[in-house]
Amino acid sequence: MASTKEKYWKYSLILLILLLGWLIIYELWPFVNGLLGAFTIFVLVRKQMVYLTEKKRMHKTLATTFILLEVVAVIAVPVYLISLAMIGKIQTINVDISVLTNMIEQFEVYIKNRFNYDVLSTDNINAITGFLTKGVQYIINQAGGMVITFIVTLFLLFYMLIGYQEIESYVNELLPFSDSNRNEVTKEIYNMVYSNAIGIPLMAIIQGAIAYVGYLIFDVPSAFFFAILTAISTIIPLIGTSIIWLPLVVYFAITGDWFIAIGLGIYCAVIVYNIDIVIRFILQKRLADTHPLITVFGVILGLYVFGFWGVIFGPLLLSLFFLLINIFKKEYLGD
Repeated sequence: MASTKEKYWKYSLILLILLLGWLIIYELWPFVNGLLGAFTIFVLVRKQMVYLTEKKRMHKTLATTFILLEVVAVIAVPVYLISLAMIGKIQTINVDISVLTNMIEQFEVYIKNRFNYDVLSTDNINAITGFLTKGVQYIINQAGGMVITFIVTLFLLFYMLIGYQEIESYVNELLPFSDSNRNEVTKEIYNMVYSNAIGIPLMAIIQGAIAYVGYLIFDVPSAFFFAILTAISTIIPLIGTSIIWLPLVVYFAITGDWFIAIGLGIYCAVIVYNIDIVIRFILQKRLADTHPLITVFGVILGLYVFGFWGVIFGPLLLSLFFLLINIFKKEYLGD
């Protein structure tokens, strides 16, 4: 039986570990996206690393360098090409601003005559200008943050790949589970990360392609540009792609193109929006057998906690929560 001194050492050590762990996490939290990104990519390329080092007997450093170059080619090159394409499309967008301007002026006159309130007063214009300035600053900061996150991701991924055997062995020894439960938890983590990392880009591509067809049918200006935005918007829970196509429908309605507005609205509401739901749930069910509610609420939770990477790790958190409850029930409450 442990003595009082041994208990003091034990609990003091635990407390010290918790305090230092909290301090480290708190100070390094801005880099958590880089860690999550590195872990996600590690799950995707782990089998490749095992194949190169254990079957082909390639040196770990050489294999890691090869995989990192592959990651850069697969991620950075498409992002760069899409960015160039979007910049080019933005410069050629053909939108009749005069119609919107006239509508705003008419709305301003109506509010002023009806309620004696000047919508376009100096204070309101200053407030709108300040909001737009903050929005531009936020976008610039996010763009810079993405570059830093990508660099941190590659840096961490390098050491994860170099020491993957030692890291996995060390983590397995620390997990407070039996061998069977440890395998179940590990399998759940890898399946969820893999399914989301593969399913979300695949879903975005399918959604963007379907929306692109509709935009071409109804002669939406700069259809490719808006299709890319539609694909990106698939990560937004519940609202999803409607944040892109709904303003387009409103724009055509304002400009008097009712046929296009009604047709595009029906196409997007019936096909694009519902296909989004169907594809999301089918992919999650097939790749990781995930309940649809875990997917929806997991993304909401994840985006709030982790930002962009929350679309992957939010559902993972919920799945692990219920998995741990089942393990507790099986181990301590009986079947």
